[in-house]
Amino acid sequence: MAEDYAPCDSINDSLNMKEGANDLLVVCFGEMLIDFVPPVCGLSLAEAPSFKTAPGGAPANVAVGISRLGGSSAFIGKLGDDDFGHMLSDILKQNKVDNSGVRFDSTARTALAFITLRDDGEREFLFFRHPSADMLLQESELDVNLLEQARIFHYGSISLISEPCRSSHIAAMRIAKKSGSILSYDPNLRLALWPSAEAAREGIMSIWDQADVIKISEEEITFLTGCDDHTDDKVVLDKLFHPNLKLLIVTEGAEGCRYYTKEFQGRVLGVKVKAVDTTGAGDAFVGGILSKLASNLNLFEDEKLLREALMFANACGAVTVTERGAIPALPTKEAVLKLLGKVPPG
Repeated sequence: MAEDYAPCDSINDSLNMKEGANDLLVVCFGEMLIDFVPPVCGLSLAEAPSFKTAPGGAPANVAVGISRLGGSSAFIGKLGDDDFGHMLSDILKQNKVDNSGVRFDSTARTALAFITLRDDGEREFLFFRHPSADMLLQESELDVNLLEQARIFHYGSISLISEPCRSSHIAAMRIAKKSGSILSYDPNLRLALWPSAEAAREGIMSIWDQADVIKISEEEITFLTGCDDHTDDKVVLDKLFHPNLKLLIVTEGAEGCRYYTKEFQGRVLGVKVKAVDTTGAGDAFVGGILSKLASNLNLFEDEKLLREALMFANACGAVTVTERGAIPALPTKEAVLKLLGKVPPG
């Protein structure tokens, strides 16, 4: 069942409600964790000789990605009151992400994820969350003031899996929407974390029609629609594009992305690089497009500007896959522009 929200007449009217706020702030909500990444590809977890620890978690990755690109971002979530949790909070601060919305739990640990890398840089995950602190965020712990300042409120679906975090997630969306934020959604499907495939599909779709911007992968199209042809524009538009949506983006990995608005649709080619580790590439892409959108809402209506922003986002993802780990590999604006200087316009 979809949740009910008070509708806003228009994005511009909504944003006028934010007098005195940081007009460019992107608030990211959800999980932050420690990734354990092997130094070599092509081995199972049991075969890996060692692991390098790296901060991760999709919403936190996006927040750091935006800040590293020169934007303004904040993170809301819960960490364990342990060494890893305090290290992650410090990493947010070191990367100029507002961490005032971070809470700590003394009864649960910070989440861990062990990642195996295939020879092509693609990943497989093993999570330790039984439960982890991020799952225990209470609605009463939400930083309402921070939510009300957000020009964009970004979230995934992992925070919808269990209570009390699910209710906190829904409440945060309601607060942000009421105060005029653009809602940005990247489902970031991690099937192993859900009780079942059907629960994942139902959970992801339960808030689908509230988002203004949605980014999904080709695999997620197949999972959510049941259709094998994820390249079929009709399937995407009929099953995934809802009346409130301003922008739907389908990422295609190294090939680039497709975009759909109420007025136009198209494709932007990717930037070719040698992939070492694809961890965080999608989050870097999201950080890139949201950093552009926060400073220019005309992207929804100007196809030329949107294509330029998507080329920038593609390059953010491309730079990220050339290094291991998620947050450590997220690019600066200078690195992205340097890469774009080597490729023709999309």
